[in-house]
Amino acid sequence: MKPLHLLRKHEHSAEPQADVSQYLTFQLGDDVFAIGILAIREILEYLKPTHVPLMPPFIRGVMNLRGSVVPVIDLSLRFARGETEINRRTCVVIIEVEGEEQLQLIGILVDAVHEVLAIPDADIEPPPQFGSKIRVDFIAGMAKLDSHFIVLLNVNKVLSVDEMALISSLGQQEAAVESLPEKA
Repeated sequence: MKPLHLLRKHEHSAEPQADVSQYLTFQLGDDVFAIGILAIREILEYLKPTHVPLMPPFIRGVMNLRGSVVPVIDLSLRFARGETEINRRTCVVIIEVEGEEQLQLIGILVDAVHEVLAIPDADIEPPPQFGSKIRVDFIAGMAKLDSHFIVLLNVNKVLSVDEMALISSLGQQEAAVESLPEKA
């Protein structure tokens, strides 16, 4: 397990006593994203998940986390990019997501975990309405860091248990239709 130990303060705010939130930053391809640390349970080294048939491609499988079955989502595929290539820095970040009746643990596959940043709320811009490489509803905001932006993700939208269940059931229906014998 990789510890969350590096905390850097974001220093562009004009207000010294501004409300500040902490975000875990991580790499997906060439882009840096962040998730509020309150949603993060832990960070694990990558272990190959168990494949589950008839799941959408972005669900890489499930893992056993101390007796609980946790789905592992390839965030890159969820964002309609290529599949995450596994290397020595690949991690699974365990996230707590709101489900219909209870909190659900979901693992997200990322290329690398960077650091925890303290970002003043005043330094967070609303999501762009155009030009983003991912769905606008997946973005909670944009934080400017040095000369670039970090995309702050809305984990309850990106990892919506209801939406992923719907996608999964549609995939199962398509597979069932494809397996029907053709009529002559």
